[in-house]
Amino acid sequence: MVWQGGRIGDLLPVAGTHALSVAAGMIVLGTASGIYQGAARPTAGQSLGRAALMLALALPLTYLVFKLLPGEVPHLPMVQGVAMLGVAAVVLRRVVLRHWGHQAGARTRVLVFGTGSAAETVGHTLRASDPDVEIVGYVPGPNEREPAVPDAAILRSADSLTRSASALGVDEIVVALTERRAGSMPLRELLDCKLVGIKVYDLATHFEKRLGQIRLDYVNAGWLIFGDGFNQGALRTAIKRLFDVVFASLLIVLTAPIMLLAALLIKLDSRGPLLYRQERVGLNGGPFMVAKFRSMRTDAEGDGKPRWATTDDDRVTRVGRVIRKLRIDELPQLFNVLRGEMSLVGPRPERPYFVDQLTRDIPYFAVRHSVKPGVTGWAQVRYQYGATVEDSQEKLQYDLYYVKNHSLFLDLVVLFETVGVVLTGKGAR
Repeated sequence: MVWQGGRIGDLLPVAGTHALSVAAGMIVLGTASGIYQGAARPTAGQSLGRAALMLALALPLTYLVFKLLPGEVPHLPMVQGVAMLGVAAVVLRRVVLRHWGHQAGARTRVLVFGTGSAAETVGHTLRASDPDVEIVGYVPGPNEREPAVPDAAILRSADSLTRSASALGVDEIVVALTERRAGSMPLRELLDCKLVGIKVYDLATHFEKRLGQIRLDYVNAGWLIFGDGFNQGALRTAIKRLFDVVFASLLIVLTAPIMLLAALLIKLDSRGPLLYRQERVGLNGGPFMVAKFRSMRTDAEGDGKPRWATTDDDRVTRVGRVIRKLRIDELPQLFNVLRGEMSLVGPRPERPYFVDQLTRDIPYFAVRHSVKPGVTGWAQVRYQYGATVEDSQEKLQYDLYYVKNHSLFLDLVVLFETVGVVLTGKGAR
């Protein structure tokens, strides 16, 4: 077969090098985005969001690889088009197979070591988060007396944990012991399981991997201190700052017409200042003044007592209800980002009054102040608006996950999912 520019055999070595470069880039992007993760199962919407983000990066990469790498490729536009279609097909196929092409043979077999309330919670989490997981059973710990899981699911065998797990073809073991006194944990048997290729997770790691949160009821200071993550570093900080400045500037330019319209409507709708400025707690507990479009009446806190917003809050103005639902009221915080007081992605900044209260009531709450607060955050796209101490505790579990695992790609995922939150109005009050 002959191309217009030569034989097809002359094309293969050059195209093969370009294809390998694209494949390597796909592996890096897929790993970073989590689209190829087998441990944690996102919803179909989250997978589609991550796939769209991956395509937004992978398609330009594919184009540039064939455009810039050395070696003449005949019929370059056609080859580039075919390569980009192939990349899109691979990514979309992954999403389809993961959510709509389920195969029983690909299921992950999980054994839960424990039968108490913690084991029951683990079982519920696994069933809710990943239909490709099969719980083969629960093994009772030596000091557990009152099981909280169904008796029919409890495995009672004279064999060791290692032999039982191997015989059942277990892929993962989650250690979920409610009682962990001396002698409760068969450390040697768990080590043997790990040595034969079975993954072994403790409770804190299980929830981190499955739900993208660090559960306060199953974590301790030692796990936080000696585990992986919580890496700030000068390079990571510099990259994040550059990312913030570039994208905040771009967003200010793109949303300028929306901000001008919002400002006009606020002035026409009610008396009072255009912007609402309020003290918030930022990096390392330092105070700063956050700026938002005013969405409430000027006497919203006439009694001087801070209050969280509630559903159908009567303090919100007519225009305020719309701009809060669409998150337009948050746009002036982009200037806080440019000033270095906030980041695009991070834990939401709280008022000093609430920080004092929550620091007293919730363990590890101050850890969220080890990074800059964000205009949006992992907790914001994973949990609805919080108006109670209990809500703040739930959101903190996501904030801790972000502080521990934050990366540039996680920031991109959060920003992309924020678009979906804005379009659906999820959690607005």
